Amino acid sequence: MSKKIGFIGAGKMAQAMIEGILKSRMIPKENIIVSAKTEGTIEKVKSNYQILTTNDNREVARFADILILAVKPDQHAKVIDEIKNDINHECTIITIAAGITLADIEKEFGFSVKAVRTMPNTPSLVGEGMSAICSNERLSEEEVLEVERLFHTFGKTERLDEKLMDAVPAISGSSPAYVYMLIEAMADGGVKQGIPRDKAYRLAAQAVLGAAKMVLETDSHPGELKDNVCTPGGATIEAVAELEKKQFRGSVLAAMECCTEKVKSL
Repeated sequence: MSKKIGFIGAGKMAQAMIEGILKSRMIPKENIIVSAKTEGTIEKVKSNYQILTTNDNREVARFADILILAVKPDQHAKVIDEIKNDINHECTIITIAAGITLADIEKEFGFSVKAVRTMPNTPSLVGEGMSAICSNERLSEEEVLEVERLFHTFGKTERLDEKLMDAVPAISGSSPAYVYMLIEAMADGGVKQGIPRDKAYRLAAQAVLGAAKMVLETDSHPGELKDNVCTPGGATIEAVAELEKKQFRGSVLAAMECCTEKVKSL
């Protein structure tokens, strides 16, 4: 890909994306530019990735063929107002913020733009991200595929109708936090039984990784995979029964509902 990529914002998610793109060698370093508010962040990004950096958002807008708005939802309007007279009208604008719609992007620019709404997650840092993607009608199929190829450098993608995008943070954007809590709790249980803390974390984390791969690679229903672990009268079914008593699944569903309602209010 010969396109020039611009990032406005250089937080953890932006840096995860940059790292994936560079590792893939899809885009040369000289074709990537990043802006950030603080000199400390600029120096860190420049040192870590040897890419172009600036504190001028308008410079990024003038440079980019694909412009990624890696800023918080409440900063979008201000940033777009700052750069709207500097972008190439064929530039693809990508938001990675929860709650920002395609209509929001078009309204803030005040003219027709190629807009893409995405929701990546933090496992992008280790190349195992999951990003939901939708776009407006101005992008061709090839241009959408181009965005997907870019996001595939740090994980997988799934196209969704925009009406479903507010539900994405709960299932893949925020959900790593739930999984980390599960891993921590499992490790605590191991430590309680005498397993050293570092070993307990590795045992728990690898079990979660393996279970996830079983779902993705066998195409089996999660309930079937669960049943395969639960031998009659065994220890696993005792644990599962206790989780059901404590409303494990109900608690997860309730947490996801709260997450989605928050996203809709942003």
